[in-house]
Amino acid sequence: MSEASRFLGEAIAIAVQNVAEGGGPFGCVVVRDGEIIGRGANRVTESNDPTAHAEVVAIRDACAQLGSFQLDGCELYCSCEPCPMCLGAIYWARPAAVYFAATRHEAARNGFDDSYIYEEIARPVEVRAIPMRQLDKSGAAAPFEAWQAFPGRTRY
Repeated sequence: MSEASRFLGEAIAIAVQNVAEGGGPFGCVVVRDGEIIGRGANRVTESNDPTAHAEVVAIRDACAQLGSFQLDGCELYCSCEPCPMCLGAIYWARPAAVYFAATRHEAARNGFDDSYIYEEIARPVEVRAIPMRQLDKSGAAAPFEAWQAFPGRTRY
């Protein structure tokens, strides 16, 4: 068995175990230098946290282990293709690669359809299903000005 197959198998095993424990059918591991440094299972219903997807949980775990907000040189192995939210977290974490087993289409056939979110993201802000409007811009630049003026800022 290849190392990649072993790590993907671990993500799948986490997902299956999570279902047995009442959670969602998603698992993820973060690997660096051939070692698992982060694990995650879908904890949305258990924690009442809509952001507690397996990939986000695994990223948080790995970043805590590394003491870093980026996953340089790491790979994610996911039981399923990451959803739009997880994709955002993955891009912010900047791993070297992501591997997955089931596709988003297989997830959709099993009740986890993210096509609506993909479609909404592509729509102009003014016509999204959840109303989004820019309000008074006065003061909107202040946080960025403070950031630019702060000598101790950490770029990310």
